[in-house]
Amino acid sequence: MSGSPPPTGGFVRRVGLFQATAINMSQMCGIGPFVTIPLMVAAFGGPQAVVGFVAGAVLALCDGLVWAELGASMPGSGGSYVYLRQAFQYRTGRLMPFLFVWTAMLFIPLIMSTGVVGFVQYLGYLAPGLGRTAGDLIGLGVIALVVILLWRGIEHIARITAVMWTVMVASVLLVIVAAASGFSPHLAFTYPAHAFDLTGAHFWPGFAAGLTIGIYDYLGYNTTAYMGAEVKDPGRTLPRSVLLSILGIMAIYLLLQIGTLGVVDWHRMTDPQDIASTSVASAVLEETWGKGAADTVTVLILVTAFASVFTGLLGGSRVPYDAARDRVFFRPYGKLHPRHRFPVLGLATMGVVTAVGFLIGRHTDLATLIQLLTTVMIIVQALAQIVALTVLRHRQPALRRPYRMWLYPLPSVVAFVGWCVIYGYADRNSPGRHPVEWSLAWVALGCVAYAVWARLERVWPFGPKEISEEYDTPEARRSTTPAK
Repeated sequence: MSGSPPPTGGFVRRVGLFQATAINMSQMCGIGPFVTIPLMVAAFGGPQAVVGFVAGAVLALCDGLVWAELGASMPGSGGSYVYLRQAFQYRTGRLMPFLFVWTAMLFIPLIMSTGVVGFVQYLGYLAPGLGRTAGDLIGLGVIALVVILLWRGIEHIARITAVMWTVMVASVLLVIVAAASGFSPHLAFTYPAHAFDLTGAHFWPGFAAGLTIGIYDYLGYNTTAYMGAEVKDPGRTLPRSVLLSILGIMAIYLLLQIGTLGVVDWHRMTDPQDIASTSVASAVLEETWGKGAADTVTVLILVTAFASVFTGLLGGSRVPYDAARDRVFFRPYGKLHPRHRFPVLGLATMGVVTAVGFLIGRHTDLATLIQLLTTVMIIVQALAQIVALTVLRHRQPALRRPYRMWLYPLPSVVAFVGWCVIYGYADRNSPGRHPVEWSLAWVALGCVAYAVWARLERVWPFGPKEISEEYDTPEARRSTTPAK
């Protein structure tokens, strides 16, 4: 998370293009596609839901070009934290990186809570009599188990991640192959009347809901930007890894979506009493290869869900820790466990928020939970980072930019509009839940928390601004230039 370029004796640039792309794709494709296909169908009201995954890919590509230029220009570890600090330090000191960490402590565990909700949904396929209370207790138990495992200090994380990747790939491939073996074009491509009526009252709210679900499924395309200090030739590798991972996952998602719609009647996915509405991958396997194959793949999906929560909380708990060490967040978050050397307060906080988010998702619905986490993320990360790109072009014109956004500023504009569409329709697509108001309240509370922290640390507005253009120096430019 440190915003500085990698010092001598620090991180080693060992991650190449293949590894970087695989890292992004492994973060993008977890439990998400297995639980969101029915949500996408419900949002669009038919098999035209494929539009949602394509729209999500377009938004991810345009936003990915923002990440590509910023990551290639400032390839330290930290991602958004670095970019926001560099762009907004001139007027608001450390406010924006502080708010990013503040919001990350909410949206990261909320993303993990969707994985636990998905875990319980698919467990319901293996245990049809599972009640709501039992499901709640099992989900909370899964979260507690993850925290306990991380609290003890787990080693050999690479092996766990490799197992997760293998199981996830196996799950996806089995569902795609099974769908292909029983595919019916009539089911997949028969649309209801007025499915594409752009002037209708339901198309655009459905499109916004589908776009929200779509971009949720693509989240993770920016993972390597957070580990830029460990990427070889980041000026070339980071942009390519972002774009290749989005295109690769788009192909996988389209095969999953179309294949599923060609096996399971879409009306079943909108029926809350039908197993296809909660465990659609299991329904595909049952229709094509039988109950035994469906049970086997369901177990693989459960492993994928658990592993995604494990690795997500592992990495997420480090965000406030690294920020506190870099004097951009509350100091207690910078303390490690004296024996096992993990960030105690960060892990505990995110574990609690994950549990709360899980209960919200269980007692409302998964779509509401996705709306909540995306609205929180949009203000401080997505929109602010697009603005940061333009600000840095103006403030630091001499900054070395190995990659410059294609067709600038068109992708920035498209990404900005896409995020605004998601945000603007959030309340309408979650009636009575008020995700926009909750997101604004969280950011406002973050501003109050920043004022308290800034007063204690005596930084702006209670002290001088600290301007640091560490990437716009001859030394920084040489450190990011590949050896010839």
